[in-house]
Amino acid sequence: MIRFNGVTKTYDAGRPAVDDLTMDIDCGEITVFVGPSGCGKTTSLRMINRMVEPTSGTILLDGQDVSQQKASELRRSMGYVMQSSGLMPHRSVIDNIATVPRLNGVPRTEARARARELLDVVGLASELGRRYPGQLSGGQQQRVGVARALAADPPVLLMDEPFSAVDPVVRAELQEELLRLQRDLAKTIVFVTHDIDEATILGDKVAVFAVGGRLAQFAAPEEILRAPVDDFVAGFVGRDRGFRHLSFQEGRHVTVHPIETIEVEQLGDPTVSVLSPWTLLVDADGRPHGWVPQATRSSITTQAEAVPGGSLYTRGDTLRRALDAALSSPSGLGVTVDDDGRAIGVVRAAEVFDLIESARVDRGRADHNTAV
Repeated sequence: MIRFNGVTKTYDAGRPAVDDLTMDIDCGEITVFVGPSGCGKTTSLRMINRMVEPTSGTILLDGQDVSQQKASELRRSMGYVMQSSGLMPHRSVIDNIATVPRLNGVPRTEARARARELLDVVGLASELGRRYPGQLSGGQQQRVGVARALAADPPVLLMDEPFSAVDPVVRAELQEELLRLQRDLAKTIVFVTHDIDEATILGDKVAVFAVGGRLAQFAAPEEILRAPVDDFVAGFVGRDRGFRHLSFQEGRHVTVHPIETIEVEQLGDPTVSVLSPWTLLVDADGRPHGWVPQATRSSITTQAEAVPGGSLYTRGDTLRRALDAALSSPSGLGVTVDDDGRAIGVVRAAEVFDLIESARVDRGRADHNTAV
């Protein structure tokens, strides 16, 4: 456990960057610090490994005051991932990953063997180990940064806005990769971001910081979205917090309807008849590749001419994913796939809305009963 006990940080006797922070960070979970610029979230993170020293208060790591530990040893006992990845440009990927084990006295051969193992752990091809950081994409560099942070198998991983410098698609992939790694490794992760969506996706707990270094709310992401404690938190979370809240409501009761399909090889074949206004185009393995409107079916002969299909919904995923799939689809039908990506049917937006309303009513009754 990481415990902040009345921690304050001021610079030049001015306004606090962090103001009387008291909180417990549980082992084996992802805790996300989120808030606007200048609210003290990065300062709070860096006080954990003594990159910044608190003005007052104490920080305990497994019951031990971190101020009583040698700073260099403390830092080497934790993983650290920063926004720019911080890789050494003159060293290969393998040698970058092996940096901390080497500093800890691990023989070079053993450290490099560990580095090669971690390439696979973070989803990178082994041949990338011979390259230099400048030869990698931004997303690949961030994966190398995560691998380097994991190289000494630290129990604590500190991540300071590690995905903010990459494009949205790569960012989503890195978020999924981090969640996969956490399922396998169960590290204690403290993650800083300014993005409330990223915070609610990743965090087991979310700490919302206000300007002036005040901890405004510390709770599970669902609670922050459902019941922000004050106007600041409500405003920071945003007016669409109700939609974000759907990410925590299971979609296992969404009805999946059958849908007429046509394979790519059947396009332009006059002997193939369809009755539906929209036909789902699939490949030979049943994976969706777009929509074919009935009115233009005879004129569409290649996959490239099909209408893009919007996002996909995996059966049993959240109501938010189900609704997004239906609303983003040109047919108004959300394509539902199994775990292997094969189309198994569609969901309808109106039925998803009915489930959302039912969940809202049930939640209101539960809150009323709790209040009574």
